[in-house]
Amino acid sequence: MHAPVVLVLASGRGERFRASGGDTHKLQARLGDKTVLQHTLDAVQASGLAWHLEQAPHPGMGDSIAAAARATPDASGWLVLPADLPLVRGDTLRAVADALAQHAVVVPLVQGRRGHPVGFSAACGPALRALDGAQGAASVVRAFHAVELPLDDIGCITDIDTLADLRAAQTLLEPRP
Repeated sequence: MHAPVVLVLASGRGERFRASGGDTHKLQARLGDKTVLQHTLDAVQASGLAWHLEQAPHPGMGDSIAAAARATPDASGWLVLPADLPLVRGDTLRAVADALAQHAVVVPLVQGRRGHPVGFSAACGPALRALDGAQGAASVVRAFHAVELPLDDIGCITDIDTLADLRAAQTLLEPRP
């Protein structure tokens, strides 16, 4: 069986980031020596998994997921990864992908909080391709009785929505003395 495809969702408008004082789209904001988006893509590439970058404008997260799933019709499953999670690790992506061999839906659990990437098996394909609206894939997660995968990767729950989030991620990125 082939490994799932990582769907990197980069379709959002980033309005909260600009409203917080950001002078660019959040995915193009600098985090260390790279953009937020490049950090995320580096982790995806480090995972060794196939991936698809969904950048076309869509009205909601559900629409973005559906478009990305339709663009990868031969995938054996999908890992949904919002592009604004620059600290997620490649080994985390692999762990979620591996867990899909036994479960229809896998949700990372870090410090008691659900995060991303959320993994979906091929059985979820029709439901993912039919999504629309702002709720993302929450209905699919519920319908397929997601399994929580405990992980030790703060990057699963560290998203960039505001300048304060960017500063917090920068602190996490900096090496400790």
